Amino acid sequence: MGNAGVTDGVVAETARALHDHELIKVRLPGKDREERDAALAELAGRTDSMMITRIGHVAVLYRPRKDLPRIVIPD
Repeated sequence: MGNAGVTDGVVAETARALHDHELIKVRLPGKDREERDAALAELAGRTDSMMITRIGHVAVLYRPRKDLPRIVIPD
């Protein structure tokens, strides 16, 4: 993610990557912790994904494919 934050372009590219891979890493440099938390929560919400984990500036997002899920998270 760039300095502009969660733009429509970032959301579209993230959604495409989630469709292709289901599990992706997102790097969000240059902001304080609260701003990163808010931006990552917004990105997860706008892409209908969930944040699995976050370490520093890197978060892992997950969204199963509806047509052919490859990764299954147990209940």
